[in-house]
Amino acid sequence: MQSPLFAFTEAHTQDRYALQNSQLLRVALQGHDDVLARKGSMVAYQGLLEFDGNYQTPGQHRARAHSGEGLDLMRVSGQGTVYLANLAQYVHVVDVDHDGLTVDSSYVLALDSGLHWEVVSVDSQYGISGTGKYQLNISGQGKVALMTSGQPLMLQVTPDKYVNADADAVVAWSASLRVQMQAQTHSSGVWRRRGSTGEGWELSFLGQGYALVQPSELLPPQNAVIGSGLAAQFGMGQQGVRGANQGNIFTN
Repeated sequence: MQSPLFAFTEAHTQDRYALQNSQLLRVALQGHDDVLARKGSMVAYQGLLEFDGNYQTPGQHRARAHSGEGLDLMRVSGQGTVYLANLAQYVHVVDVDHDGLTVDSSYVLALDSGLHWEVVSVDSQYGISGTGKYQLNISGQGKVALMTSGQPLMLQVTPDKYVNADADAVVAWSASLRVQMQAQTHSSGVWRRRGSTGEGWELSFLGQGYALVQPSELLPPQNAVIGSGLAAQFGMGQQGVRGANQGNIFTN
């Protein structure tokens, strides 16, 4: 049997987290280091692995009931190799250190089981599509695999150079950054998007750290179709991106 497909055989590496390609994550387990992965994200595995639902603490359940934000994960344990992917999105491995990482749960593919996460509030009274009122703050020592629609842009934020980004394109940022959500508009009504430019809500990042944005203003592309009407144009309600894409958001 011969085919150009044999150029895509599995990658051999000693790293725990490794990219098989830009859209497929390979995680190696040694029998004592469980990994938490997005439910349904396993595409293949080798070895003696088990897949179980991950226990949610009462506090995580309460946070999800209040905010709608959280993680719905499966626990992968055993000895072997698991391959994870979601809708052919681009995968990126991030080391979480003492600074922590703030991220929308929709963009988390996998993380080390020893990491801790909690729901935090973004400075806004509105829930916006993409980056909304509530986010996850992930802390501890370990790795997180994030997903983006297309190749992302990592922007450095310094005390003398703050960064503004479209709220629908933001994926994650350093937890140490100060964040403000605002609607830049020259009209008297905040509901009018900057005249006829189509631009609306944005996040302003200040301090020292990084902000990660993707070249897309939609959530992961499963049924991500913006509806009609005023609410849809501002990403809110059942006609917005978040409302039209509920099946692709995983929360606890």
